[in-house]
Amino acid sequence: MFDAEKFVQDVVTQNAEALVGHFAHDAIICWHDSNEQFTVAEYVRANCEYPGKWQGKSIRVEQIDGGVAMVTKIWSNKSTHFVAAFARLKDDKITHLDEYYSDVGDAPGWRKDMKIGRPIEDR
Repeated sequence: MFDAEKFVQDVVTQNAEALVGHFAHDAIICWHDSNEQFTVAEYVRANCEYPGKWQGKSIRVEQIDGGVAMVTKIWSNKSTHFVAAFARLKDDKITHLDEYYSDVGDAPGWRKDMKIGRPIEDR
């Protein structure tokens, strides 16, 4: 069975050897925010050469038809992001991965002025 928690830890610890093992050899990875498509080797290189030391935790993992959906919080001493990812699986290997990154920030002023909503968590 595909281990989403292990996948997240292999990404944030930049464990290239383990990361490759999560993918089918011909998998396609898409980062829609920056309009980039990667091979497995390119994805591993991009993750493992990404600057900084990262930490992460899975927020939610859901089995979906043909794969898994994951929401992850990742952070370094410089930035924090949430990642929504949708992985298609075959034989417990990722064949296609779509990742969407968000920057963490405050609500915009116009919404604060409405005096609605409340924090989800302390930051």
